[in-house]
Amino acid sequence: MFNRKPKSTIDPTDEHRDWRLIESVVSDVLAEQKTARRWGIVFKSLTFVYLFALLLIFKSGSIGVEAGPSDPHTALVQINGVIAADKDASANAIVSGLRAAFKNEHAKGVIVAINSPGGSPVQAGYIYDEIMRLRKQHPQTKLYAVISDLGASGGYYIAAAADEIYADKASLVGSIGVTGSGFGFVDSMEKLGVERRHFTAGEHKAFLDPFSPLKEGEKTFWLKVLNSIHDQFVTAVKRGRGDRLNTDSGQLFSGLIWNGQQALELGLIDGLGSAGYVAREVIGAEEVVDYSNRRPLFEELFRKLGIAVGEGVAGSVSISQVPLQLR
Repeated sequence: MFNRKPKSTIDPTDEHRDWRLIESVVSDVLAEQKTARRWGIVFKSLTFVYLFALLLIFKSGSIGVEAGPSDPHTALVQINGVIAADKDASANAIVSGLRAAFKNEHAKGVIVAINSPGGSPVQAGYIYDEIMRLRKQHPQTKLYAVISDLGASGGYYIAAAADEIYADKASLVGSIGVTGSGFGFVDSMEKLGVERRHFTAGEHKAFLDPFSPLKEGEKTFWLKVLNSIHDQFVTAVKRGRGDRLNTDSGQLFSGLIWNGQQALELGLIDGLGSAGYVAREVIGAEEVVDYSNRRPLFEELFRKLGIAVGEGVAGSVSISQVPLQLR
């Protein structure tokens, strides 16, 4: 970037060579200082620009959910992806958006736009309960669930709390079931001659360990846990959907998934349509305002730069081997 002049050679026979040597050294030192000052200015400028950009990102990202307009509108809260505490579709994020939407008296209705395969039964349950509370607290504001590509398991669990559910004719809806899966490597270890050394305090602490033999009693116990959570799921769906469900089919709560047209016939949804359709034709307020509580931009920046690596390391140590999933 900066070009330096080549050092001048000093004639060893010159009687003033000492002074010329000193002059050369001083000249080199001054040139180095000048170059250092230039680089210093460049790096200080870059640092200032970087900090200024972070400040702007922080200010714009720390606002959270905006208050919404003062004109009549439809409030929208999006649920995208896996429902989990460490994901964008966490209960904290979704509930924050819902509260802000219901709080605005100019919102003529609220749409929960769902595109999710499911996830944590705990997180889905939190959102379901909060929707029920907000509906009771604001009876004049109806909440509609609109399923796009996928509203399965935990995604449908949340949708069941809505006043009405809409989907596209090709949307995938349902999957009312619970899964807790893992692997078993006992035979493989024996063939490889590997000895498992796993020390626990508690008779059944390692009952989900994939490297330990599966005991029949522990299998029975685990299935009871899953069935109990499934019963909670079914109860929530029945509470939300009521007599709209077509219970003649014995497969309704089996974990199967249907397209939107089939789901309509089964009473899992109330109609076919997009979020725009519901806002325009059902709620009557075509202007849609997104109340989704997204991750602050500065936090997202650091996450993408790899700061979240530490979370991954910390998450590798857990007291639970097989997480439950509403999928």
